[in-house]
Amino acid sequence: MKKYFLLACALGAFGVADAATVQFSSPDKKLVVTVADDGGRPVYRVDYGETTFLAPSPLGLLTNIGDFSQGMALQESSFAVSPVSGHYELPTIKRSKVDVQATKAVCPFYKDGKHIFDVVFHVSDHDVAFKYKVYPQGNTLCCVVKDETTGFVLPQGTTTFLCPQSGPMGGFARTSPSYETGYTVDNEMGKNGWGHGYTFPCLFRTGDKGWVLISETGVDSRYCASRLMGKDGGLYTIGFPQEGEYNGNGTTSPGISLPGETPWRTITVGQTLAPIVETTIPYDVVEPLYEPSRRYVYGRGTWSWIIGGDNSMNYDEQKRYVDFAADMGYESVLVDAWWDSRVGYERIAELARYAAGKGVGLYLWYNSNGYWNDAPQGPRGRMDNMIVRRREMKWMKETGIRGIKVDFIGSDKQQTMQLYEDILADANDYGLMVIYHGCTLPRGWERMYPNFVASEAVLASENLNFSQKSCDAEAFNACLHPFIRNTVGSMDFGGSALNKYYNAKNEPHGSRRVTSDVYALATAVLFQSPVQHFALAPNNLTDAPAWAIDFMKQVPTTWDDVRFIDGYPGKYVILARRHGDKWYVAGVNAQQETLKTEISLPMWASGTELQVYADDNKLQGEVKSVKLGKKQTVKVTIPCNGGLMMVNR
Repeated sequence: MKKYFLLACALGAFGVADAATVQFSSPDKKLVVTVADDGGRPVYRVDYGETTFLAPSPLGLLTNIGDFSQGMALQESSFAVSPVSGHYELPTIKRSKVDVQATKAVCPFYKDGKHIFDVVFHVSDHDVAFKYKVYPQGNTLCCVVKDETTGFVLPQGTTTFLCPQSGPMGGFARTSPSYETGYTVDNEMGKNGWGHGYTFPCLFRTGDKGWVLISETGVDSRYCASRLMGKDGGLYTIGFPQEGEYNGNGTTSPGISLPGETPWRTITVGQTLAPIVETTIPYDVVEPLYEPSRRYVYGRGTWSWIIGGDNSMNYDEQKRYVDFAADMGYESVLVDAWWDSRVGYERIAELARYAAGKGVGLYLWYNSNGYWNDAPQGPRGRMDNMIVRRREMKWMKETGIRGIKVDFIGSDKQQTMQLYEDILADANDYGLMVIYHGCTLPRGWERMYPNFVASEAVLASENLNFSQKSCDAEAFNACLHPFIRNTVGSMDFGGSALNKYYNAKNEPHGSRRVTSDVYALATAVLFQSPVQHFALAPNNLTDAPAWAIDFMKQVPTTWDDVRFIDGYPGKYVILARRHGDKWYVAGVNAQQETLKTEISLPMWASGTELQVYADDNKLQGEVKSVKLGKKQTVKVTIPCNGGLMMVNR
């Protein structure tokens, strides 16, 4: 394979002079995709302007009914291109109203005179998405995809920002892989993580030419989720789940009915990071799989576990957090693990009635379990079986529960995708929203499943409670998520703590927060999820700065627009989100040196009065009013582990 790609690069665009070739572009004509059958091997290339972002890269499927990666012929006469225009509204993502303008291209591939598959492309101004549509072969109406040769060849000199996939049945109570490993930044190509590839999404910097984000979307029960495998020569390929996942149960090879389609692979390119941060491609190419059973309510909430741990799981403490949520004007409380044994079903129903009287809804934690993890936390044995699950959900509907948080799933097999989908579909029948933890990346699910809220799929806030090392790296990680994990899907992080220490009395023991209070406000905006259970505690009403509490009382969780302003993954980030007529500009800095820069704010007219939250060099925050000047720029200073927040009054 390495020899083939070196040969292809040496011979020119695709290496073979008589290769059938088609070419198509984005609506603005800047993004160009070329597809060919180079020596019988399907390949594609992605160029933006004068720059090649993906060199000739392989396409193809290896199935139990044939090898469709070689001996293939592109049927130029059947190639079709058409414009795509559409509009959708979705309150749970980074931009509530989306206009879609793209080019659709259908590239038919044949083998031995038979139509095997189309590679269907959707190309917008900065995004390429493609999928395979596989056709019946005679009387054969189904197949198993054993492997994909689908790949991505990055230019030499590219550096990587990747999160290694963990091995199966490892970690806490044998619950991995759960997309909870740390990133390496600006690393060289040619590696393969811990030997298991990398979790999506995957970010690359192509020298001084720009950025590439690779991911996938549209994964449901009809296919498995994938990872990215590192190869030689700048080649990365699609990798299927690991054999040992799900305790060894279930196949790693997805089966599809014919005609059938694979998920979309997505590529976002930009000369700056703006297209990466602002892309909506995970949602542009998918459609809702069912109608919502009711109008779902999003918003802010609290949860006791992040500060108080398992000891907080008792009726009185949960009631205290309900009161705290009501005092903050929040919409919900997340009741975490062990509630079934430490509070009990009858008292949960009592708590739900009490909360409803205060305008607060409850989310209940559940263990996914079944035969795929050893996690002891309850409730167990409620989500893995449809009969038991629907009985439980019927009780929740009658009790007035708002949603569920399902944890410890740990697999990307097609069988696991079926479980994700079944839980979501059943929950919708009973009017329940769903959050996933210890789980895979959401892949277009906000649009596909109307009651899906968010997934963790990241080293989230519980790690700050677990270790000082995570606290020390908090700002570093926050400067990654808006560019990588959170740009392709809602991220349930559970952060924005105002306690100095991660314990119920806020006393000097255990993990100590090293970030500032302004940083906490900034991440409430930087991290996108339509439901945010913040790591606040009732004591914060008296021991946190009044300006911080006042801000956290009014910060929204749904957004109408997003704009990248400045930043570099792992160093610092400044971006803006709009809710209604208010723009929130949030920034954090992980560099040892203080960030001093001037930013342009064209979303506000000159003379606009801004409320500015900023830190001094000792991470002491303050809030002041500033009028935006005629140049619509502001000089900002953010110390290490500090933050910035600006909002128009």
